[in-house]
Amino acid sequence: MTKQDGGQAPSKVDPSAKRRGRLRAAGIYGVIVTAAILTAAGSQLSTVALTVAVVVTLLVYWIAEEYAHLLGEQVTAGKLPGRRQIRAELTATWPMVSASFGPLLAAVLARLAGASSLAAANAGLAVAVVLLVWHAWSACRAARLRGWPLVALTSVGALLGIVMIVLKNLVLLHLH
Repeated sequence: MTKQDGGQAPSKVDPSAKRRGRLRAAGIYGVIVTAAILTAAGSQLSTVALTVAVVVTLLVYWIAEEYAHLLGEQVTAGKLPGRRQIRAELTATWPMVSASFGPLLAAVLARLAGASSLAAANAGLAVAVVLLVWHAWSACRAARLRGWPLVALTSVGALLGIVMIVLKNLVLLHLH
């Protein structure tokens, strides 16, 4: 459709904006997976085992996601990606793994300060919730949202975190 026939001209996405969006999405996935593992296993594993479980799980997700993405894109082109493209794609989604570092650091520091494994996992979960809210707010600001749309979409990030906390503290602790 063109502007002449009443439609809108196709918009071109700035490659740097697309890359920033991919980095942000990878970070959000990483925080959500981290929070889910902290929620599910935080009361059952030591802090060290929990940290290893989160990092290993995210490494597997990261590599699997990129494997699927690279092969999915290449099917139509009929050729496999080169090392440069593979490296670029892995770099673009590394935040899926590195997003766990803040929550895990909080858990480890809480444990070193004398908190129980459960309390340390909760500290990591709290940092994960803050990161989800920050990612949501940051994405909304990048989209130039203000007012109620900014508040509503940022609240979705907070809601995801609150659901994790509710699952952990109501379902897992009281029904386990």
